[in-house]
Amino acid sequence: MTGGQALVAALDAHGVDTVFGIPGTHNLEIYRHLAEQGIRHVSPRHEQGAGYAADGYARTTGRPGVAVVTSGPALLNTAAAVGQAWSDSVPVLVVSPGLPLRHPGLGNGLLHESRDQGGALAAIAAASIRATSVPEIPVAVAQAFAIMTGGRPRPVHLEVPLDVLAETGDVVLSSPVAAAAPVAAPLDVAAAAARLTGASRPVLLVGGGARGAAEEVRRVAERLGAPVVTTANGKGVLPEDHPLSLGAGVHLPAVRELVDDADVVLAVGTELAPSDLWYGPLPLADRLVRVDVDPVGAVTNAVPGIALVGDAARTLRALLDLLPSTDAGEPAARRAESWRDRKAKDAEAEGAEWLEIVAALAEALPRDAVVAGDSAMVCYYGAMTNLPVHRPGAFLYPTGFGTLGYGLPAAVGAKVGDPGAPVLALLGDGGVMFTIAELATAADLGLPLPIVIVDNSGYGEIRNEMLDREDPVHAVTFASPDFAALGRAMGCSGVTLHGPAGLAGAVREALAADRATVIHLRHSDPAARLQGDAR
Repeated sequence: MTGGQALVAALDAHGVDTVFGIPGTHNLEIYRHLAEQGIRHVSPRHEQGAGYAADGYARTTGRPGVAVVTSGPALLNTAAAVGQAWSDSVPVLVVSPGLPLRHPGLGNGLLHESRDQGGALAAIAAASIRATSVPEIPVAVAQAFAIMTGGRPRPVHLEVPLDVLAETGDVVLSSPVAAAAPVAAPLDVAAAAARLTGASRPVLLVGGGARGAAEEVRRVAERLGAPVVTTANGKGVLPEDHPLSLGAGVHLPAVRELVDDADVVLAVGTELAPSDLWYGPLPLADRLVRVDVDPVGAVTNAVPGIALVGDAARTLRALLDLLPSTDAGEPAARRAESWRDRKAKDAEAEGAEWLEIVAALAEALPRDAVVAGDSAMVCYYGAMTNLPVHRPGAFLYPTGFGTLGYGLPAAVGAKVGDPGAPVLALLGDGGVMFTIAELATAADLGLPLPIVIVDNSGYGEIRNEMLDREDPVHAVTFASPDFAALGRAMGCSGVTLHGPAGLAGAVREALAADRATVIHLRHSDPAARLQGDAR
């Protein structure tokens, strides 16, 4: 096989059926073999969009997402997406050509030459692997998948020198290696079970690391009678209409009070990171029992009284074997309802400006819908804590890295990965401009995708921070384009709304359409915003 053929065959052997990417001079030997191997190619309009689409695909399907790009600027364009995947523990594989094996050490101006593109990606991914011969390529692919799927999921960069892509060599394809999911040590599980059994006011804090343990989380919560609060990435692990669910928003004051009141807190698959908590660490002390597949993560941000280092699903099943066999029942549900009401008041107060929009979305979206959000006020103040979600991986949000431009390409990747799921993109007018070109991708694919752009005339969060600091307010307010007209120009349908009235109907129509629909929701008057900035 040629190196390009070996690479595509190895991806296929590892179950890859879809890649997102853009062809270029140096990766054509990879592209040559995609169709013959039966791998679908989706063409975003920018490599950052390819990375975010692969991320959305991975979060929705539970399988690694793959982006294939060319060298130099193309690969570096994926860097923000790789950083986001690292931050949120998402298995994304970025494949690119590299400089030739015997390229001059100080360079000679070859097309797309960069000093050390592998080093650049190694600084933000779990690893940057460089295959230096054709026989090594399937091994490198297997290594990449082992890193992405063993333990804590992380992104990986795989580089094949462009001359190796064109060479031929003998190839032995390897089957995927199924990494055994670790379970916590039995003595630690027994200690945790004893601690939880004796608790009268237990609480569960659940993160994205529990997405594969939804059933186990539900059973543990019911057995203990514990209210469940999730992070943004854990949203939907327990359906948010479950009697014990308090929904997402570990940063809210009521959750801090709930944790203060608890005698044991069971944290599953969450970093308890500042980007989740917003206002500082929770007061957990030795009341914390922590389940985490990453031993470093298990002692970061909060030192547990008992650490259970292992896969969330397997470790919770081991814990269930030692917990009382009867559910806590009605008293637990009443306690959860009381705290749910208190938390809801905090969430509504925080998201007051966005509640009508969120209510319209909740009215229109089916129970199995996926919402891909951007780092926008309507998402982190509105939808995260007030929009009900009922299955794991149904709220895609760039939590830790906090990138802009994520939501639109992530929604495309989610819809490609799960075509039967209703998918909606929820964006701000500032962030969507980072990846606005992906409207063309959604149009090309004919996706029935509502793309809701909530327009508050610029970077509203930063504008508010400037005001809070009593700084001069500038560079944050601007008039938006006519997004509906822009959508139509790029092959989508387009609707303009001047308030939440009509939003539910527009979303329903978009979910049933034969193409993507841009729904431009004008949330404020840009002239008034500009005048306010001038003051």
